[in-house]
Amino acid sequence: MTENKGVLIYGELVSGRLSSTTTELLGCGRRLADQLKEDLCCVLASDAVGEAPGQAIAFGADRVYAVEDSALKEDQADAHVQVAEKMASEASPRIILMGQTPTGRDLAPRLAFRLKTGLSTDCIDLAIDPETKLLQQTKPVYGGNAHALFTCDIMPQIVTVRAKAMTPLEGDDSREGDVIPTTVDIDTSVIRVRIVEKIKEEVTGVKLEDAPAIVSGGRGIGGPEPFKTTLKELADVLHGAVGASRPPADNGWVPEAMHIGLTGKIVAPDIYVSVAISGASQHIAGCSGSKTMIAVNKDPDANIFREASFGVVGRYEEVLPALTKKLNELLAG
Repeated sequence: MTENKGVLIYGELVSGRLSSTTTELLGCGRRLADQLKEDLCCVLASDAVGEAPGQAIAFGADRVYAVEDSALKEDQADAHVQVAEKMASEASPRIILMGQTPTGRDLAPRLAFRLKTGLSTDCIDLAIDPETKLLQQTKPVYGGNAHALFTCDIMPQIVTVRAKAMTPLEGDDSREGDVIPTTVDIDTSVIRVRIVEKIKEEVTGVKLEDAPAIVSGGRGIGGPEPFKTTLKELADVLHGAVGASRPPADNGWVPEAMHIGLTGKIVAPDIYVSVAISGASQHIAGCSGSKTMIAVNKDPDANIFREASFGVVGRYEEVLPALTKKLNELLAG
């Protein structure tokens, strides 16, 4: 039996380039592969991979399998699982990493079933046990109220990783690696889903997931207007974006695309300003990766203050305009 060695990433492309989640996986995979003293491989499958294999090498891969097939034009799990299964069989990796994305969430369970192995989803930290060389997989449980550590002694060990939980390497175009064009005979007769229409979300300004700063409002904001005025003015000064907790989205004050939390978007900006948000675990699960969290809440006992680096007890209607004005003065000076 072939020994399982190395780390394999099943990457994703966005408009012909590596997705941000894939560069994060490459950074994490490089660290794990170095600890194991083994190779890091990446599979890129699409109707046209373009320059993405070279980008994957620049971000840490030793070897890239480039699979091109017209059946892979859409993110069809029935097609991609055939590619993933073949590459897992040929590369025989110790670890397989995927993103906790719509594609990863659909693909990973199917692959784990076919390979008769386990799966941990939505991991936020990964490490190698120095004695057993097994992958230690940390993920939030109980709605983000606790973290649990899992291991699996069946190879390969498969995990999906939460977006923004890992840090990508700096791209190095001088880095050398192998790009291996690979053919997979995809059986299109088993593709059971047909995409009939795609509606592209219109985004103005900075995308929430990519924003260096986010000003996020909760139920205490009281209505839709402050998201367009008070919160946006502060976000503009910080060159960031406006987000929200679950209640504003449920109430129709903001689009669902602005919802940050366990069932919304996962973000990890440099600065996260929480405004009139109580700090429920479901919301914290979506922003716990923020480097600096600033909380503004009129309730001194709000749970958000337990999570924040800095806190202001007061009415946001008074605090935010004063903060925005002061920042403008500092930036002007």
